Amino acid sequence: MSYTDTFIRVAEDCPVETGIPPVSSHPLPPAHVIQYGLLSSEPYTYTHEELLYEVHVRHKQVPLEDRTDRREEIWKELFSKKHPCLRASMLPKKYGWGVHFNSAGKIAIYGKESPEYDDFISGGQDVKLLLAMRSKRSSVRT
Repeated sequence: MSYTDTFIRVAEDCPVETGIPPVSSHPLPPAHVIQYGLLSSEPYTYTHEELLYEVHVRHKQVPLEDRTDRREEIWKELFSKKHPCLRASMLPKKYGWGVHFNSAGKIAIYGKESPEYDDFISGGQDVKLLLAMRSKRSSVRT
């Protein structure tokens, strides 16, 4: 799902108070580590679909030549099935990063402690506010 003019707030049960860069000791970094690397170094470069594609080819270690020569084929195969939106990403759920989609659907991340984050959630920007998905189920039952 792609959003425009939307800000995804950090999850209510996020365990951190500031945006923390995720790290991994695994030889192949998990998706959220790749997402962080791309979005922190190149804000407002990727739409959701473009980000999913870049994360996929990097995680699967698709050679650069194949990324160029087989891009359409890889893209079609990747998007033949559904993918979760960034509300389910570990960045806003666990690592304290809010996710902004501008009017073109391009994405940037902002740490929970940043003035930009405060500006988005206080209504200083004309965006739709969404909460990231919780990591745990609520203990309240109805």
